[in-house]
Amino acid sequence: MFWPMLAIALGFLGIAVLGVLAVKVFIEAQHLGRQVTRTTQRINRAAENLERATTDLAATGEALR
Repeated sequence: MFWPMLAIALGFLGIAVLGVLAVKVFIEAQHLGRQVTRTTQRINRAAENLERATTDLAATGEALR
């Protein structure tokens, strides 16, 4: 009777460990998603700034002609 109970206890412990690891992975995936969102926003802002700068540069070039 001891071995079946030990097997059940170890099985439950294994499932509990896997559950904790799953929660950690979920939290890290959310953190990564937030980082990707922030980075995408920064890239979009940089692209808008570059577009604005090239427009101003083109206007300056036209004015010098």
